[in-house]
Amino acid sequence: MMRLSRKNQFVEGRSWLLRRGLSTAFLFCVIVAPSSLGKDIPPPSPTRPWSPPRLEKYEQELAQAAWREKCDAAKVPINPRKVYDLPELIDLAERNNPDTRIAWERARAAAAAVGLSESFYYPYLAASAGAGYDRAFIPFPTATIAAKPIVQQIEKVLPQALTNPQAALRTLEKQNLPVPPFTITGGGSLVTDTVASRAALSVKWLLLDFGERRATVDAAKERLMMANVGFNATHQKIVFEVTRNFYALSNARQKVIVSKSALCDARTVEAAVKARLDQGLATVPELLQAQQQTAQYAFELESAIGEESDAQVALVESLGILPTTCLHIADFADQPLAVKSERSVDALIDLALSQRPDLVAKLANLHAKQADVRRARAEYYPKVTVDAHAAESRFDLSLDSSPYFGGTRPTYGVGVTVEVPIFDGFARREKVRLAEADLRAAESELSGSRDAAVREVWKAHTDFKTALCKQESAAKLLIAAENAYAAVLASYRNGLSTYVEVVNAQRNVTSARSVGHDTRSAIFTTAAALALSIGELAKPPPRPPPPCKR
Repeated sequence: MMRLSRKNQFVEGRSWLLRRGLSTAFLFCVIVAPSSLGKDIPPPSPTRPWSPPRLEKYEQELAQAAWREKCDAAKVPINPRKVYDLPELIDLAERNNPDTRIAWERARAAAAAVGLSESFYYPYLAASAGAGYDRAFIPFPTATIAAKPIVQQIEKVLPQALTNPQAALRTLEKQNLPVPPFTITGGGSLVTDTVASRAALSVKWLLLDFGERRATVDAAKERLMMANVGFNATHQKIVFEVTRNFYALSNARQKVIVSKSALCDARTVEAAVKARLDQGLATVPELLQAQQQTAQYAFELESAIGEESDAQVALVESLGILPTTCLHIADFADQPLAVKSERSVDALIDLALSQRPDLVAKLANLHAKQADVRRARAEYYPKVTVDAHAAESRFDLSLDSSPYFGGTRPTYGVGVTVEVPIFDGFARREKVRLAEADLRAAESELSGSRDAAVREVWKAHTDFKTALCKQESAAKLLIAAENAYAAVLASYRNGLSTYVEVVNAQRNVTSARSVGHDTRSAIFTTAAALALSIGELAKPPPRPPPPCKR
């Protein structure tokens, strides 16, 4: 008993130390942790900017040359001596623009989601192993029994027991001796040491779920289709942006040429006015106005050069490369004009409604929502699952420093589980309602997208026809304006026209040149917009039919 009491005191002392250590650790967390977390704070005032903690670390990381080299490693090299035309620029954009890689990674993620949803058809197999040691104690009391009354009864029948033991036993049984009282006089404990290890292999397989997995896989495949056609839509968008910026740059270059021609014409008029002033046929205000016109056209030339630089930067940016990249871009001045489309607007609308990537994505989204509805309704039905396990367990026990005893035994089992949902707080009903609401929203989105596609095709077709109709008129306007300007300038030199007529003729010819270039650029831009609206811009080639099996 004395040995057990000392063990009990040792265990109690160890428990006291453990409680004391836990209390100290808790106080440390309460006092020290808030002071260390106080560094993550928002701006102290809304009136002025501030420097948040660890800002310098992020700035240094951005400034590292290795980071810039890593970002530029994926870029396609640019030949500074090569003159790139529109198809080559489109190729650069599709390989350099980060939007294409983002759309590609999203499509790959959607494909991985399909594989994830199909994994629920397979059994789940898991292996586990574990080992551990445990030391514990079992307290038990020490009792003292008051046996004096029983001893007195036994002493009374003792002489009879010496002569007739059976008669003495019958006498004791008839006396119905009471249970002797007892008291707790102390206590002790029994220390146990346990060593256990286990290695198991378990299998779980969902056999029947009434279409829930099938609906999940269908929804994942529809979202993969959305990502795939979204990838194609991203390419079409990039191709259109590059095409539009290419023609905008070419138009800006032509405006620089027009501004130079206007400046040259203004200087010619200024020289003519000065010659007439030397002959006494013009006035000083006319010369000052001519000089003002020359300065005005010089200013417009600088503005046109700035617009050309902005158009160059916009085009290079749409390629996905740095604006500081040295890139020589071809001009479209010698490119033949687009011919009039032979297809009617109704045929173009029908074509757009059948192949536009955004409409295909909306239709795939509708199918995904339908699959979500089926999956939500499948939760009303039971699920049948097979569970099996096999393990090898070892258990060794030591009582109060005795030798370890135990053994190793295999354990295994298999069972079938049927889970029947009965009541879940109306969660399944609300899931079905939510899925049906999303389905109706997807139907409305598809309908609205179809209407928007019709409007876009109609507008793009109208703009393209308008640009083609303006082409002939713009050419005639330019010829007429140039002839009128030449005639008025010659007449002014001969004293038969006024300065105001010369200035007006010069403005008209400059405007006619700008209109001609704008019309030419609009024809190419609207043609690209029409191709984009019907889904034919950068359209992928059709998939070849599968080979016939014989």
